[in-house]
Amino acid sequence: MADEAKAKGNAAFSSGNFEEAIRHFTAAINLSPTNHVLYSNRSAAYASLSKFSQALTDANKTVELKPDWGKGYSRLGAAYVGLHNYIDAVSAYKKGLEVEPNNEALKSGLADAEAAVARNSRSRPGPGASPFGEAFGPEMWVKLSTDPTTRGYLQQPDYVKMMQDIQKNPNSLNMYLQDQRVMQSLGVLLNIKFQTRNPEEDSEMPSAEDSSKGSPEMKRPSAAEDEANVQKKAEVEPVPEEMDTPDEDKNKQERKKEALKEKESGNAAYKKKNFEAAIQHYSRAIDLDDEDISFLTNRAAVYLEMGRYEDAIKDCDKAVERGRELRSDFKMIARALTRKGTALVKLAKCSKDYEPAIETFQKALTEHRNPDTLNKLNDAEKAKKELEQQEYFNPQIADEEREKGNEYFKEQKYPEAVKQYTEAIRRNPNDHKAYSNRAACYTKLGALPEGLKDAEKCIELDPAFSKGYTRKGAVQFFMKEYDKALETYQEGLKHDPQNHELLDGVRRCVEQINKASRGDLSPEELKERQAKAMQDREIQNILTDPVMRQVLVDLQENPNAAQQHMKNPQVMHKIQKLISSGIVQVK
Repeated sequence: MADEAKAKGNAAFSSGNFEEAIRHFTAAINLSPTNHVLYSNRSAAYASLSKFSQALTDANKTVELKPDWGKGYSRLGAAYVGLHNYIDAVSAYKKGLEVEPNNEALKSGLADAEAAVARNSRSRPGPGASPFGEAFGPEMWVKLSTDPTTRGYLQQPDYVKMMQDIQKNPNSLNMYLQDQRVMQSLGVLLNIKFQTRNPEEDSEMPSAEDSSKGSPEMKRPSAAEDEANVQKKAEVEPVPEEMDTPDEDKNKQERKKEALKEKESGNAAYKKKNFEAAIQHYSRAIDLDDEDISFLTNRAAVYLEMGRYEDAIKDCDKAVERGRELRSDFKMIARALTRKGTALVKLAKCSKDYEPAIETFQKALTEHRNPDTLNKLNDAEKAKKELEQQEYFNPQIADEEREKGNEYFKEQKYPEAVKQYTEAIRRNPNDHKAYSNRAACYTKLGALPEGLKDAEKCIELDPAFSKGYTRKGAVQFFMKEYDKALETYQEGLKHDPQNHELLDGVRRCVEQINKASRGDLSPEELKERQAKAMQDREIQNILTDPVMRQVLVDLQENPNAAQQHMKNPQVMHKIQKLISSGIVQVK
Protein backbone atom coordinates (compact mmCIF):
# COMPACT_ATOMS: atom_id res chain seq x y z
CA MET A 1 0.00 0.00 0.00
CA ALA A 2 2.83 2.42 0.87
CA ASP A 3 4.58 1.66 -2.42
CA GLU A 4 1.35 2.34 -4.31
CA ALA A 5 0.90 5.71 -2.60
CA LYS A 6 4.56 6.51 -3.22
CA ALA A 7 4.17 5.71 -6.94
CA LYS A 8 1.13 7.99 -7.14
CA GLY A 9 3.09 10.73 -5.40
CA ASN A 10 5.98 10.39 -7.84
CA ALA A 11 3.58 10.55 -10.78
CA ALA A 12 1.91 13.68 -9.41
CA PHE A 13 5.31 15.26 -8.74
CA SER A 14 6.43 14.56 -12.31
CA SER A 15 3.31 16.25 -13.71
CA GLY A 16 3.82 19.31 -11.52
CA ASN A 17 0.88 18.56 -9.16
CA PHE A 18 2.93 19.10 -6.01
CA GLU A 19 -0.04 19.44 -3.63
CA GLU A 20 -1.37 16.10 -4.83
CA ALA A 21 2.12 14.60 -4.53
CA ILE A 22 2.30 15.76 -0.90
CA ARG A 23 -1.04 14.09 -0.13
CA HIS A 24 0.13 10.77 -1.57
CA PHE A 25 3.54 10.90 0.15
CA THR A 26 1.81 11.72 3.43
CA ALA A 27 -0.48 8.71 2.98
CA ALA A 28 2.58 6.55 2.31
CA ILE A 29 4.34 7.91 5.42
CA ASN A 30 1.30 7.03 7.54
CA LEU A 31 1.63 3.46 6.29
CA SER A 32 5.44 3.31 6.54
CA PRO A 33 6.63 5.99 9.01
CA THR A 34 10.28 4.81 9.06
CA ASN A 35 10.85 4.94 5.29
CA HIS A 36 13.40 7.73 4.77
CA VAL A 37 12.75 7.90 1.01
CA LEU A 38 9.15 9.03 1.59
CA TYR A 39 10.23 11.98 3.74
CA SER A 40 12.86 12.83 1.14
CA ASN A 41 10.29 12.86 -1.66
CA ARG A 42 7.81 14.93 0.33
CA SER A 43 10.59 17.40 1.16
CA ALA A 44 11.22 17.84 -2.57
CA ALA A 45 7.49 18.42 -3.16
CA TYR A 46 7.32 21.04 -0.40
CA ALA A 47 10.42 22.73 -1.81
CA SER A 48 8.80 22.84 -5.24
CA LEU A 49 5.89 24.77 -3.67
CA SER A 50 8.36 27.09 -1.92
CA LYS A 51 7.17 25.67 1.43
CA PHE A 52 10.72 25.48 2.66
CA SER A 53 9.94 25.24 6.39
CA GLN A 54 8.00 22.01 5.80
CA ALA A 55 10.71 20.88 3.38
CA LEU A 56 13.31 21.46 6.11
CA THR A 57 11.31 19.43 8.66
CA ASP A 58 11.09 16.46 6.28
CA ALA A 59 14.74 16.78 5.27
CA ASN A 60 15.79 16.67 8.95
CA LYS A 61 13.62 13.57 9.43
CA THR A 62 15.26 11.97 6.38
CA VAL A 63 18.76 12.55 7.81
CA GLU A 64 17.60 11.30 11.21
CA LEU A 65 16.30 8.04 9.73
CA LYS A 66 19.20 7.54 7.29
CA PRO A 67 22.28 9.55 8.38
CA ASP A 68 24.54 7.77 5.87
CA TRP A 69 22.44 8.70 2.82
CA GLY A 70 23.76 11.60 0.75
CA LYS A 71 20.43 12.59 -0.76
CA GLY A 72 19.05 13.44 2.68
CA TYR A 73 21.71 16.12 3.08
CA SER A 74 21.01 17.30 -0.45
CA ARG A 75 17.34 17.84 0.54
CA LEU A 76 18.49 19.58 3.73
CA GLY A 77 20.77 21.93 1.80
CA ALA A 78 18.05 22.72 -0.75
CA ALA A 79 15.59 23.60 2.05
CA TYR A 80 18.10 25.90 3.74
CA VAL A 81 18.83 27.60 0.41
CA GLY A 82 15.09 28.17 -0.06
CA LEU A 83 14.97 29.76 3.39
CA HIS A 84 17.96 31.95 2.39
CA ASN A 85 19.94 30.34 5.21
CA TYR A 86 22.99 29.81 3.05
CA ILE A 87 25.47 29.21 5.88
CA ASP A 88 23.46 26.24 7.20
CA ALA A 89 23.05 25.08 3.60
CA VAL A 90 26.83 25.01 3.20
CA SER A 91 27.10 23.04 6.44
CA ALA A 92 24.47 20.52 5.27
CA TYR A 93 26.18 19.94 1.93
CA LYS A 94 29.56 19.50 3.65
CA LYS A 95 28.12 16.93 6.06
CA GLY A 96 26.67 15.10 3.09
CA LEU A 97 30.06 15.05 1.37
CA GLU A 98 31.57 13.55 4.51
CA VAL A 99 29.18 10.63 4.01
CA GLU A 100 29.48 10.48 0.20
CA PRO A 101 32.65 12.34 -0.88
CA ASN A 102 32.04 11.64 -4.58
CA ASN A 103 28.38 12.73 -4.71
CA GLU A 104 28.23 15.17 -7.62
CA ALA A 105 24.82 16.57 -6.61
CA LEU A 106 26.19 17.55 -3.18
CA LYS A 107 29.27 19.11 -4.76
CA SER A 108 27.11 21.16 -7.11
CA GLY A 109 24.80 22.24 -4.27
CA LEU A 110 27.77 23.23 -2.09
CA ALA A 111 29.21 25.36 -4.88
CA ASP A 112 25.87 27.15 -5.33
CA ALA A 113 25.42 27.73 -1.60
CA GLU A 114 28.96 29.07 -1.17
CA ALA A 115 28.41 31.41 -4.11
CA ALA A 116 25.22 32.66 -2.45
CA VAL A 117 27.09 33.26 0.82
CA ALA A 118 29.65 35.26 -1.10
CA ARG A 119 26.97 37.41 -2.68
CA ASN A 120 25.30 37.77 0.74
CA SER A 121 21.97 38.45 -0.96
CA ARG A 122 19.18 37.45 1.34
CA SER A 123 15.54 38.34 0.74
CA ARG A 124 12.85 38.68 3.38
CA PRO A 125 9.18 38.27 2.67
CA GLY A 126 6.90 41.27 3.32
CA PRO A 127 4.23 41.26 6.00
CA GLY A 128 0.88 39.61 5.31
CA ALA A 129 -1.90 41.72 3.92
CA SER A 130 -4.46 40.69 6.54
CA PRO A 131 -4.00 40.45 10.34
CA PHE A 132 -6.23 37.36 10.28
CA GLY A 133 -4.31 35.66 7.42
CA GLU A 134 -2.77 32.99 9.66
CA ALA A 135 -6.18 32.02 11.03
CA PHE A 136 -7.25 30.86 7.59
CA GLY A 137 -4.17 28.75 6.91
CA PRO A 138 -4.00 25.01 6.12
CA GLU A 139 -5.18 24.06 9.65
CA MET A 140 -8.47 25.96 9.19
CA TRP A 141 -10.54 22.97 8.00
CA VAL A 142 -9.21 20.74 10.80
CA LYS A 143 -10.28 23.24 13.47
CA LEU A 144 -13.70 23.77 11.90
CA SER A 145 -14.37 20.03 11.53
CA THR A 146 -13.35 19.22 15.13
CA ASP A 147 -15.33 22.02 16.81
CA PRO A 148 -18.93 20.90 17.54
CA THR A 149 -20.33 24.38 16.85
CA THR A 150 -18.97 24.60 13.30
CA ARG A 151 -18.79 20.94 12.24
CA GLY A 152 -22.32 20.96 10.85
CA TYR A 153 -21.68 24.01 8.68
CA LEU A 154 -19.28 22.00 6.50
CA GLN A 155 -22.29 20.20 5.04
CA GLN A 156 -23.62 23.53 3.69
CA PRO A 157 -22.17 24.33 0.21
CA ASP A 158 -22.63 28.11 0.50
CA TYR A 159 -20.73 28.16 3.79
CA VAL A 160 -17.88 26.05 2.39
CA LYS A 161 -17.60 28.39 -0.63
CA MET A 162 -17.47 31.47 1.62
CA MET A 163 -14.69 29.96 3.74
CA GLN A 164 -12.76 28.92 0.61
CA ASP A 165 -12.98 32.50 -0.69
CA ILE A 166 -11.74 33.87 2.63
CA GLN A 167 -8.89 31.34 2.74
CA LYS A 168 -7.77 32.38 -0.74
CA ASN A 169 -8.04 36.09 0.09
CA PRO A 170 -8.24 36.93 3.82
CA ASN A 171 -8.87 40.57 2.88
CA SER A 172 -12.35 39.53 1.72
CA LEU A 173 -13.34 38.66 5.31
CA ASN A 174 -15.27 41.93 5.75
CA MET A 175 -17.60 40.94 2.91
CA TYR A 176 -18.88 37.93 4.89
CA LEU A 177 -18.89 39.15 8.50
CA GLN A 178 -22.66 39.72 8.40
CA ASP A 179 -23.10 35.96 8.15
CA GLN A 180 -23.29 34.65 11.72
CA ARG A 181 -21.69 31.35 10.67
CA VAL A 182 -18.56 33.20 9.55
CA MET A 183 -18.41 35.15 12.82
CA GLN A 184 -18.75 31.93 14.80
CA SER A 185 -16.07 30.27 12.67
CA LEU A 186 -13.70 33.21 13.18
CA GLY A 187 -14.14 32.82 16.92
CA VAL A 188 -13.22 29.12 16.68
CA LEU A 189 -10.14 29.86 14.55
CA LEU A 190 -8.95 32.66 16.88
CA ASN A 191 -9.95 30.80 20.07
CA ILE A 192 -12.31 33.69 20.94
CA LYS A 193 -15.92 33.17 21.96
CA PHE A 194 -18.25 35.55 20.10
CA GLN A 195 -21.87 36.12 21.08
CA THR A 196 -23.69 35.07 17.89
CA ARG A 197 -27.18 34.00 16.97
CA ASN A 198 -27.92 30.58 15.62
CA PRO A 199 -27.99 30.91 11.81
CA GLU A 200 -31.30 29.11 11.77
CA GLU A 201 -32.78 32.04 13.68
CA ASP A 202 -31.90 34.29 10.72
CA SER A 203 -33.29 31.99 8.06
CA GLU A 204 -36.58 30.79 9.55
CA MET A 205 -39.45 32.54 11.31
CA PRO A 206 -40.46 30.89 14.60
CA SER A 207 -43.55 28.71 14.42
CA ALA A 208 -46.74 29.42 16.32
CA GLU A 209 -45.92 26.58 18.68
CA ASP A 210 -42.43 28.02 19.39
CA SER A 211 -43.90 31.49 19.91
CA SER A 212 -46.37 30.18 22.47
CA LYS A 213 -43.51 28.78 24.53
CA GLY A 214 -41.78 32.13 24.86
CA SER A 215 -38.30 32.74 26.25
CA PRO A 216 -36.83 34.25 29.45
CA GLU A 217 -36.17 37.57 27.68
CA MET A 218 -39.75 37.98 26.36
CA LYS A 219 -42.28 40.07 28.25
CA ARG A 220 -44.83 37.89 30.00
CA PRO A 221 -48.42 38.75 28.92
CA SER A 222 -50.87 39.98 31.54
CA ALA A 223 -53.73 37.88 32.83
CA ALA A 224 -56.22 39.95 30.80
CA GLU A 225 -54.18 39.36 27.65
CA ASP A 226 -54.06 35.62 28.39
CA GLU A 227 -57.85 35.49 28.78
CA ALA A 228 -58.34 37.46 25.55
CA ASN A 229 -55.96 35.17 23.64
CA VAL A 230 -57.72 32.05 24.87
CA GLN A 231 -61.09 33.47 23.89
CA LYS A 232 -59.76 34.52 20.46
CA LYS A 233 -58.26 31.08 19.92
CA ALA A 234 -61.54 29.46 20.78
CA GLU A 235 -63.29 31.67 18.23
CA VAL A 236 -60.75 31.21 15.45
CA GLU A 237 -60.00 27.48 15.64
CA PRO A 238 -62.69 25.58 13.69
CA VAL A 239 -64.09 22.30 14.89
CA PRO A 240 -63.02 19.45 12.56
CA GLU A 241 -65.77 18.25 10.29
CA GLU A 242 -65.26 14.53 10.55
CA MET A 243 -67.60 13.68 7.70
CA ASP A 244 -65.55 15.62 5.08
CA THR A 245 -62.09 14.16 5.85
CA PRO A 246 -62.61 10.56 4.71
CA ASP A 247 -63.90 11.67 1.29
CA GLU A 248 -60.88 13.98 0.75
CA ASP A 249 -58.43 11.25 1.76
CA LYS A 250 -60.17 8.76 -0.44
CA ASN A 251 -59.99 11.11 -3.43
CA LYS A 252 -56.32 11.75 -2.78
CA GLN A 253 -55.56 8.03 -2.58
CA GLU A 254 -57.40 7.42 -5.83
CA ARG A 255 -55.35 10.13 -7.56
CA LYS A 256 -52.13 8.60 -6.24
CA LYS A 257 -53.12 5.16 -7.53
CA GLU A 258 -53.98 6.64 -10.92
CA ALA A 259 -50.64 8.49 -10.95
CA LEU A 260 -48.73 5.25 -10.28
CA LYS A 261 -50.57 3.55 -13.15
CA GLU A 262 -49.53 6.41 -15.44
CA LYS A 263 -45.96 6.01 -14.24
CA GLU A 264 -45.99 2.27 -15.02
CA SER A 265 -47.39 3.03 -18.48
CA GLY A 266 -44.65 5.62 -18.95
CA ASN A 267 -41.98 3.09 -17.93
CA ALA A 268 -43.35 0.58 -20.44
CA ALA A 269 -43.35 3.17 -23.21
CA TYR A 270 -39.78 4.21 -22.29
CA LYS A 271 -38.52 0.63 -22.58
CA LYS A 272 -40.09 0.44 -26.04
CA LYS A 273 -38.37 3.76 -26.89
CA ASN A 274 -41.77 5.34 -27.48
CA PHE A 275 -40.59 8.56 -25.88
CA GLU A 276 -43.49 10.81 -26.81
CA ALA A 277 -45.99 8.43 -25.19
CA ALA A 278 -43.74 8.15 -22.12
CA ILE A 279 -43.69 11.95 -21.79
CA GLN A 280 -47.48 12.07 -21.88
CA HIS A 281 -47.87 9.38 -19.21
CA TYR A 282 -45.34 10.99 -16.85
CA SER A 283 -46.92 14.42 -17.37
CA ARG A 284 -50.35 13.05 -16.39
CA ALA A 285 -48.80 11.41 -13.33
CA ILE A 286 -47.30 14.76 -12.30
CA ASP A 287 -50.69 16.47 -12.66
CA LEU A 288 -52.36 13.78 -10.54
CA ASP A 289 -49.78 13.68 -7.74
CA ASP A 290 -47.17 16.39 -7.16
CA GLU A 291 -45.79 14.70 -4.04
CA ASP A 292 -43.81 12.01 -5.89
CA ILE A 293 -40.70 13.51 -7.53
CA SER A 294 -39.90 10.24 -9.32
CA PHE A 295 -42.39 11.30 -12.01
CA LEU A 296 -40.25 14.37 -12.70
CA THR A 297 -36.94 12.48 -12.69
CA ASN A 298 -38.39 9.83 -15.02
CA ARG A 299 -39.60 12.47 -17.45
CA ALA A 300 -36.15 14.10 -17.25
CA ALA A 301 -34.61 10.75 -18.27
CA VAL A 302 -36.86 10.66 -21.34
CA TYR A 303 -35.89 14.23 -22.25
CA LEU A 304 -32.23 13.16 -22.01
CA GLU A 305 -32.82 10.34 -24.47
CA MET A 306 -34.59 12.74 -26.83
CA GLY A 307 -31.76 15.28 -26.67
CA ARG A 308 -34.03 17.88 -25.03
CA TYR A 309 -31.43 18.75 -22.43
CA GLU A 310 -32.86 22.12 -21.35
CA ASP A 311 -36.21 20.47 -20.57
CA ALA A 312 -34.43 17.74 -18.62
CA ILE A 313 -32.61 20.36 -16.52
CA LYS A 314 -35.89 22.15 -15.73
CA ASP A 315 -37.52 18.91 -14.56
CA CYS A 316 -34.50 18.06 -12.39
CA ASP A 317 -34.51 21.50 -10.79
CA LYS A 318 -38.23 21.14 -10.04
CA ALA A 319 -37.62 17.67 -8.58
CA VAL A 320 -34.86 18.94 -6.27
CA GLU A 321 -36.93 21.96 -5.13
CA ARG A 322 -40.08 19.91 -4.54
CA GLY A 323 -38.10 17.09 -2.97
CA ARG A 324 -36.61 19.41 -0.37
CA GLU A 325 -40.07 20.81 0.42
CA LEU A 326 -41.45 17.30 0.92
CA ARG A 327 -38.25 16.03 2.62
CA SER A 328 -38.06 13.25 0.06
CA ASP A 329 -35.54 10.43 0.20
CA PHE A 330 -32.02 11.84 -0.32
CA LYS A 331 -31.40 9.14 -2.96
CA MET A 332 -34.20 10.60 -5.10
CA ILE A 333 -32.73 14.10 -4.82
CA ALA A 334 -29.30 12.68 -5.73
CA ARG A 335 -30.83 11.01 -8.79
CA ALA A 336 -32.33 14.32 -9.94
CA LEU A 337 -28.98 16.10 -9.50
CA THR A 338 -27.13 13.34 -11.36
CA ARG A 339 -29.49 13.59 -14.34
CA LYS A 340 -29.14 17.35 -14.35
CA GLY A 341 -25.35 16.96 -14.38
CA THR A 342 -25.63 14.53 -17.30
CA ALA A 343 -27.69 17.08 -19.26
CA LEU A 344 -25.16 19.83 -18.51
CA VAL A 345 -22.34 17.61 -19.80
CA LYS A 346 -24.25 17.06 -23.03
CA LEU A 347 -24.59 20.84 -23.45
CA ALA A 348 -20.90 21.55 -22.71
CA LYS A 349 -18.98 23.16 -25.57
CA CYS A 350 -15.84 24.34 -23.77
CA SER A 351 -13.97 23.53 -20.57
CA LYS A 352 -15.81 26.15 -18.50
CA ASP A 353 -19.14 24.59 -19.47
CA TYR A 354 -18.14 21.50 -17.50
CA GLU A 355 -17.86 23.44 -14.23
CA PRO A 356 -21.62 23.56 -13.43
CA ALA A 357 -21.90 19.88 -14.38
CA ILE A 358 -19.03 18.95 -12.05
CA GLU A 359 -20.54 21.05 -9.26
CA THR A 360 -23.92 19.34 -9.76
CA PHE A 361 -22.38 15.86 -9.61
CA GLN A 362 -20.56 16.84 -6.42
CA LYS A 363 -23.84 18.00 -4.86
CA ALA A 364 -25.42 14.70 -5.85
CA LEU A 365 -22.63 12.81 -4.09
CA THR A 366 -23.21 14.78 -0.90
CA GLU A 367 -26.81 13.53 -0.98
CA HIS A 368 -25.93 9.93 -1.81
CA ARG A 369 -22.58 8.44 -2.81
CA ASN A 370 -23.60 6.48 -5.87
CA PRO A 371 -20.85 4.75 -7.97
CA ASP A 372 -22.55 5.77 -11.23
CA THR A 373 -22.53 9.43 -10.17
CA LEU A 374 -18.90 9.16 -9.12
CA ASN A 375 -17.96 7.75 -12.54
CA LYS A 376 -19.84 10.57 -14.27
CA LEU A 377 -17.99 13.10 -12.12
CA ASN A 378 -14.62 11.56 -13.00
CA ASP A 379 -15.50 11.53 -16.71
CA ALA A 380 -16.58 15.18 -16.58
CA GLU A 381 -13.38 16.24 -14.79
CA LYS A 382 -11.29 14.31 -17.33
CA ALA A 383 -13.12 15.87 -20.30
CA LYS A 384 -12.72 19.33 -18.75
CA LYS A 385 -8.99 18.80 -18.29
CA GLU A 386 -8.53 17.62 -21.88
CA LEU A 387 -10.40 20.63 -23.24
CA GLU A 388 -8.40 22.95 -20.98
CA GLN A 389 -5.19 21.57 -22.43
CA GLN A 390 -6.46 22.11 -25.96
CA GLU A 391 -7.62 25.64 -25.13
CA TYR A 392 -4.44 26.39 -23.20
CA PHE A 393 -2.08 25.46 -26.04
CA ASN A 394 -0.03 28.53 -27.05
CA PRO A 395 3.59 28.05 -28.26
CA GLN A 396 4.36 31.78 -28.10
CA ILE A 397 3.41 32.07 -24.42
CA ALA A 398 5.25 28.77 -23.79
CA ASP A 399 8.49 30.33 -25.08
CA GLU A 400 7.97 33.35 -22.82
CA GLU A 401 7.42 31.13 -19.77
CA ARG A 402 10.53 29.10 -20.61
CA GLU A 403 12.59 32.28 -20.78
CA LYS A 404 11.28 33.32 -17.36
CA GLY A 405 12.35 29.90 -16.08
CA ASN A 406 15.81 30.43 -17.53
CA GLU A 407 16.16 33.69 -15.60
CA TYR A 408 15.14 32.00 -12.34
CA PHE A 409 17.58 29.18 -13.05
CA LYS A 410 20.45 31.67 -13.45
CA GLU A 411 19.47 33.15 -10.07
CA GLN A 412 19.50 29.63 -8.54
CA LYS A 413 15.78 29.91 -7.76
CA TYR A 414 15.10 26.36 -8.85
CA PRO A 415 11.54 25.86 -7.48
CA GLU A 416 10.43 29.06 -9.24
CA ALA A 417 12.16 27.90 -12.41
CA VAL A 418 10.36 24.53 -12.20
CA LYS A 419 7.04 26.39 -11.94
CA GLN A 420 7.77 28.42 -15.10
CA TYR A 421 9.00 25.41 -17.07
CA THR A 422 5.89 23.47 -16.02
CA GLU A 423 3.72 26.32 -17.28
CA ALA A 424 5.66 26.31 -20.55
CA ILE A 425 5.01 22.57 -20.91
CA ARG A 426 1.29 23.08 -20.25
CA ARG A 427 1.23 25.74 -22.94
CA ASN A 428 3.18 23.55 -25.38
CA PRO A 429 3.53 19.86 -24.38
CA ASN A 430 5.77 19.26 -27.43
CA ASP A 431 8.51 21.70 -26.38
CA HIS A 432 11.54 19.45 -25.80
CA LYS A 433 13.65 22.35 -24.49
CA ALA A 434 11.23 22.97 -21.59
CA TYR A 435 11.56 19.31 -20.52
CA SER A 436 15.34 19.55 -20.81
CA ASN A 437 15.49 22.68 -18.66
CA ARG A 438 13.10 21.32 -16.05
CA ALA A 439 15.24 18.15 -15.87
CA ALA A 440 18.21 20.37 -14.98
CA CYS A 441 16.17 22.03 -12.20
CA TYR A 442 15.06 18.70 -10.78
CA THR A 443 18.69 17.57 -10.78
CA LYS A 444 19.67 20.68 -8.80
CA LEU A 445 16.84 20.01 -6.33
CA GLY A 446 17.95 16.39 -5.93
CA ALA A 447 14.73 15.08 -7.50
CA LEU A 448 16.65 12.64 -9.70
CA PRO A 449 13.79 10.28 -10.76
CA GLU A 450 11.76 13.27 -11.94
CA GLY A 451 14.77 14.71 -13.73
CA LEU A 452 15.33 11.37 -15.48
CA LYS A 453 11.71 11.26 -16.69
CA ASP A 454 11.95 14.77 -18.10
CA ALA A 455 15.24 14.00 -19.85
CA GLU A 456 13.75 10.86 -21.40
CA LYS A 457 10.70 12.85 -22.55
CA CYS A 458 13.02 15.43 -24.10
CA ILE A 459 14.83 12.70 -26.08
CA GLU A 460 11.51 11.18 -27.10
CA LEU A 461 10.35 14.53 -28.51
CA ASP A 462 13.65 15.29 -30.29
CA PRO A 463 16.09 12.35 -30.52
CA ALA A 464 18.72 14.59 -32.19
CA PHE A 465 18.81 17.14 -29.34
CA SER A 466 22.15 16.55 -27.62
CA LYS A 467 21.16 18.37 -24.41
CA GLY A 468 18.61 15.66 -23.73
CA TYR A 469 21.39 13.07 -23.57
CA THR A 470 23.62 15.24 -21.37
CA ARG A 471 20.70 15.78 -18.96
CA LYS A 472 19.85 12.07 -18.83
CA GLY A 473 23.51 11.03 -18.52
CA ALA A 474 24.08 13.52 -15.68
CA VAL A 475 21.11 12.17 -13.71
CA GLN A 476 22.26 8.57 -14.21
CA PHE A 477 25.80 9.55 -13.18
CA PHE A 478 24.50 11.16 -9.96
CA MET A 479 22.49 7.97 -9.34
CA LYS A 480 25.82 6.07 -9.76
CA GLU A 481 24.45 4.08 -12.69
CA TYR A 482 27.70 4.54 -14.59
CA ASP A 483 27.08 1.86 -17.21
CA LYS A 484 23.72 3.35 -18.13
CA ALA A 485 25.15 6.86 -18.13
CA LEU A 486 27.93 5.72 -20.46
CA GLU A 487 25.40 4.22 -22.88
CA THR A 488 23.42 7.47 -22.80
CA TYR A 489 26.46 9.62 -23.54
CA GLN A 490 27.55 7.29 -26.35
CA GLU A 491 24.05 7.40 -27.87
CA GLY A 492 24.21 11.19 -27.80
CA LEU A 493 27.57 11.19 -29.57
CA LYS A 494 25.95 9.41 -32.50
CA HIS A 495 23.97 12.60 -33.10
CA ASP A 496 26.66 15.12 -32.08
CA PRO A 497 30.14 13.48 -32.24
CA GLN A 498 32.06 16.61 -31.19
CA ASN A 499 29.90 17.62 -28.23
CA HIS A 500 32.27 18.42 -25.35
CA GLU A 501 29.73 17.70 -22.58
CA LEU A 502 29.01 14.26 -24.01
CA LEU A 503 32.72 13.48 -24.44
CA ASP A 504 33.47 14.62 -20.90
CA GLY A 505 30.58 12.48 -19.64
CA VAL A 506 32.04 9.41 -21.37
CA ARG A 507 35.43 10.14 -19.80
CA ARG A 508 34.01 10.44 -16.29
CA CYS A 509 31.93 7.27 -16.66
CA VAL A 510 34.90 5.24 -17.94
CA GLU A 511 36.97 6.55 -15.04
CA GLN A 512 34.39 5.36 -12.50
CA ILE A 513 33.95 2.00 -14.22
CA ASN A 514 37.73 1.42 -14.37
CA LYS A 515 38.01 2.09 -10.64
CA ALA A 516 36.04 -1.10 -10.08
CA SER A 517 38.09 -2.98 -12.68
CA ARG A 518 41.36 -1.92 -11.04
CA GLY A 519 40.05 -2.61 -7.55
CA ASP A 520 40.49 1.05 -6.55
CA LEU A 521 37.13 1.27 -4.79
CA SER A 522 37.10 1.71 -1.03
CA PRO A 523 35.22 -0.98 0.95
CA GLU A 524 32.33 1.44 1.50
CA GLU A 525 32.15 2.36 -2.20
CA LEU A 526 32.35 -1.28 -3.24
CA LYS A 527 29.58 -2.27 -0.82
CA GLU A 528 27.33 0.55 -2.01
CA ARG A 529 27.97 -0.23 -5.69
CA GLN A 530 27.26 -3.94 -5.19
CA ALA A 531 24.02 -3.21 -3.31
CA LYS A 532 22.86 -0.89 -6.08
CA ALA A 533 23.83 -3.41 -8.74
CA MET A 534 21.79 -6.15 -7.12
CA GLN A 535 18.68 -4.00 -7.64
CA ASP A 536 19.40 -3.77 -11.38
CA ARG A 537 17.14 -6.12 -13.37
CA GLU A 538 19.86 -6.72 -15.98
CA ILE A 539 22.37 -7.76 -13.30
CA GLN A 540 19.75 -10.06 -11.76
CA ASN A 541 19.13 -11.71 -15.14
CA ILE A 542 22.86 -12.22 -15.70
CA LEU A 543 23.37 -13.86 -12.31
CA THR A 544 20.38 -16.18 -12.76
CA ASP A 545 21.39 -17.23 -16.30
CA PRO A 546 22.69 -20.86 -16.10
CA VAL A 547 25.18 -20.24 -18.93
CA MET A 548 26.66 -17.18 -17.21
CA ARG A 549 26.83 -19.00 -13.90
CA GLN A 550 28.95 -21.67 -15.59
CA VAL A 551 31.12 -18.96 -17.15
CA LEU A 552 31.75 -17.46 -13.69
CA VAL A 553 32.71 -20.89 -12.35
CA ASP A 554 35.13 -21.41 -15.30
CA LEU A 555 36.72 -18.01 -14.64
CA GLN A 556 37.78 -19.31 -11.22
CA GLU A 557 38.50 -22.95 -11.94
CA ASN A 558 39.11 -23.44 -15.68
CA PRO A 559 41.10 -20.59 -17.32
CA ASN A 560 41.19 -22.30 -20.75
CA ALA A 561 37.40 -22.60 -20.89
CA ALA A 562 37.12 -19.03 -19.67
CA GLN A 563 39.24 -17.80 -22.58
CA GLN A 564 36.87 -19.49 -25.01
CA HIS A 565 33.89 -17.82 -23.34
CA MET A 566 35.53 -14.41 -23.66
CA LYS A 567 35.58 -14.73 -27.46
CA ASN A 568 31.80 -14.38 -27.39
CA PRO A 569 31.01 -10.59 -27.52
CA GLN A 570 27.76 -10.99 -25.59
CA VAL A 571 29.42 -12.93 -22.80
CA MET A 572 32.27 -10.43 -22.70
CA HIS A 573 29.80 -7.56 -22.38
CA LYS A 574 28.00 -9.27 -19.48
CA ILE A 575 31.28 -10.00 -17.68
CA GLN A 576 32.32 -6.36 -18.07
CA LYS A 577 28.95 -5.34 -16.65
CA LEU A 578 29.54 -7.49 -13.56
CA ILE A 579 33.07 -6.13 -13.14
CA SER A 580 32.01 -2.47 -13.38
CA SER A 581 29.21 -3.07 -10.87
CA GLY A 582 31.64 -4.57 -8.37
CA ILE A 583 29.98 -8.00 -8.39
CA VAL A 584 33.03 -9.60 -10.02
CA GLN A 585 36.47 -8.38 -8.95
CA VAL A 586 39.64 -8.81 -10.98
CA LYS A 587 42.79 -9.34 -8.95
